[in-house]
Formats: sequence, C-alpha cells, structure tokens
Amino acid sequence: MTLWNGSFPFYPGANACFPFDTTWAVIISVFLSLLATFIIILPGIRGRGRLFWFLRVVTGLFVGAVVLTIQFTRDWEAGWVTANTSYKSFSRALVNVDIGLHIGLAGVNVTLVGNPVNQVNETINYNEYFAWSFDADYDHSYGEGLGKGLPSPILYVAEKFTTQSPCSMHQQYRISGHYASLTLWMAFCTWLISILLFSMPILLYGGYMLLLTATLMLFSLLFFFTARNTPKCPIQFGPASLKTDYGGSFWLTLATGLLCLLLGLGVIILNSMQPEKLKLVFNLDERKGEEEVWDKSYLPAEPSSSMQDVLMVPLGELCEVTATQL
Repeated sequence: MTLWNGSFPFYPGANACFPFDTTWAVIISVFLSLLATFIIILPGIRGRGRLFWFLRVVTGLFVGAVVLTIQFTRDWEAGWVTANTSYKSFSRALVNVDIGLHIGLAGVNVTLVGNPVNQVNETINYNEYFAWSFDADYDHSYGEGLGKGLPSPILYVAEKFTTQSPCSMHQQYRISGHYASLTLWMAFCTWLISILLFSMPILLYGGYMLLLTATLMLFSLLFFFTARNTPKCPIQFGPASLKTDYGGSFWLTLATGLLCLLLGLGVIILNSMQPEKLKLVFNLDERKGEEEVWDKSYLPAEPSSSMQDVLMVPLGELCEVTATQL
C-alpha cells in the first residue's frame, strides 16, 4: 500500500457534467407545448384544409426549434479515440480510456471515460466544458482546470485551443463560431417574419423571407466550414490520433436549410405559375367563400321596384293633413 492509496490528495474526484444542456430542454419544452396547443385546435378546422394547416404548423415549429437549438449544441464537430495514456501529472499510472472532443459555436467539450470506468482506485468519468463566447475567457477556464488538477488527457486536448497554443485553433474556431452564431440569430428573426407574413397572409413575401432564412443557415455552415478545413495540430495519444468530423448539429443545420430553400422556392414558383393551388394550400379559397356567404346572408335585401316607386313619390302627395277646427 502506498500513501493515500496511490492517489494524490490535491486532486478532486471525478466531476461529470449533467447528461444534457438544460437550455435544450427549455427550448424543446416550449415548442412541444406550442405543438400540443395546435393539436388541440386541429379538430376545429373543417374540410381538407386541416391537413395542410397541420403540416404548416409542424414544419414551422420544426424549423424554429432547430434554428434556436443549434445555437447551444456542442456537437458541430466531434471525434473519439481509445488510447492507453497517463492519467495525471506526477504519476506513471497508465489507463485505458475513451477520449472525446466536441466542438460547438461557443466552446469545446472534452470527455474522458475509462475502460472500465473504475481504474487506479478512481472513477474515470469526466465531461469538461471550456467556453470562448463573448462573456467567457477560455484561458481562464483552462487555468481553473489546471488548478483543479484535471486528468492529463483533458488538459492536453484543451491546451490545443488556448490563445497561447502555436496551433492557432482558438482564433479560427472562435471567430468562425461567432459569425455562424450571428447568422443563425438572423435566420431565427427571418423565420419569425416569414411566419407572420404567411399568417397575414402575404404569401409571396413570406416565401422570400423563408428563402432568406435558408440562405443565412447555409452561410453559417460556410463560416464553420472555413474553420474546420484550416490546418490543425495533431492530437496524439501515443500511436492513436484524435480526429474529428462534422457532428449532428452540422448535418441537422444543412438539412433544415435545404428544407427552407425548397419550401421558399416552392412558394415563389407556385405564386407565379399556379396561385390557385398555393391559395388552396393556405386555405384562402375557403375563407373567401365563407366571407361571401356571410356578406350575402347579413346584408339588407335590395329594395323592389315598387318600393323604389313609392320612395320616389313627392312627399306632399303622400302626406295629406286635414285640419279640424276645435
């Protein structure tokens, strides 16, 4: 037996993060609540317009939820590697671990999981986040990790993204992430405007705004693509190398952007070539018919020719007054 059972007293225990970001849960809960509300309203819609209305609601909520959620996701770029590496400084103990790197628009997430989890008398299950957003200092977060005595693999990966690293990956990803985030916020605003225009309804300009939403989403991918394809320092753990590839958020943004592009082009083309079918999709024909029925049923009837003749008679001929002397 060694002193302190082979571990060092100034290292804290494993501090695994919450399995998912609570911001995602709030956003998803809000949009699911809106969807449930619209489903409750659905039986009140008559005729074939019910299906088109439901599809518009589902598509609109899906696009809005995606544009808002991907701002806070951390898997725009991700990679895993399994390696035998040293666990902590001042220790020769080697551990077999899975090391994960997840890059988002506002920072990086480094994961360390042991194979098995319990090794060297510790539970190896770490998930550390280092932010570089406008209100965060990446170097300060890295310094705090050094002070806490985080495992060496996490510090080694996080060091690649510091401002003092010769890899210069911090500047590349930070600037690209900021511009991508800005364009996504603009895409969220144009999505809101398109929803308002479709509900007014101003269909052509709603299609234009939906097309602009798709363009902004694709531009955000272009900004992140420039950082992804710049030369980077290798992240080596002995013979194993940690390589990353595009993550789920990247592909989800691409799919949603293409969906908005197709929908926007479809609205513009139908408005110019077959506007009647476009009105049918947005239930405008049925509304028009109901308004005509309402107007015809509640407007006063037109006076007949005989009544018009009576009204045209001079007032003196109709009103003969006989005065009786008292």
